Amino acid sequence: MHRTNQRLHILNMRQIVLDTETTGLNPRSGDRIIEIGCVELVNRRLTGNNFHVYINPERDSEEGALAVHGLTTEFLSDKPKFVEIADELRDYVGGAEIIIHNAPFDVGFLDAEFRRLSIPCFAEQVGKITDTLVQAKEMHPGKRNSLDALCDRYGVSNAHRALHGALLDAELLAEVYLAMTRGQNSLTIDLEVDDDASSGGKADAMPLPEIIVLTAAADELVEHEVILKSLDKEVRGSCIWRAVAAN
Repeated sequence: MHRTNQRLHILNMRQIVLDTETTGLNPRSGDRIIEIGCVELVNRRLTGNNFHVYINPERDSEEGALAVHGLTTEFLSDKPKFVEIADELRDYVGGAEIIIHNAPFDVGFLDAEFRRLSIPCFAEQVGKITDTLVQAKEMHPGKRNSLDALCDRYGVSNAHRALHGALLDAELLAEVYLAMTRGQNSLTIDLEVDDDASSGGKADAMPLPEIIVLTAAADELVEHEVILKSLDKEVRGSCIWRAVAAN
């Protein structure tokens, strides 16, 4: 049963790629979330079960932020407030691994919104948080590792990205993440871990395919002996191939 549970956990790996847009850069000064976009991966495959919502922040966006996302106060005025979407968001991300580019920024805003509602912090709602910016810096030290730079590096087209949008950026990041971690096949392979592995036991060895042995024909053996004799003559003794054959 223990091995079966491990296998089911591997085969049902749920990951959520998340991005937000905000009214500014600092939740401590009152900036709010105005858009959340999430893309679901199960076993490293896009499912199409995405989560996307615009949010009325009950304040204006700073000029610099507005230039980035283009979401005006007028556009957001009839959208739901965060309190109205909080439970739906928590249900959607619950227990999953959350993948974010520059996670402290988005998590800081989510935590600030949750605090207003006396809800436990975001990390307590999910399985784990993976920061692709940290991963990218480890993989490409000294390089530019913005989302746009990673799209260029991994051949992910972002030509349709005129302005930042949470769902669009989450979709791009999902493609980048899959390209960055392409070697992590353990997320989709049906692996079975032996219970004794942690105590020093060995898992059953993978069976080797049948080895096909082709023997030399009689005429090939004659030709081989002629070559060996010529080598013996050149070294004035027994060539190394005689010794190999004897062993």
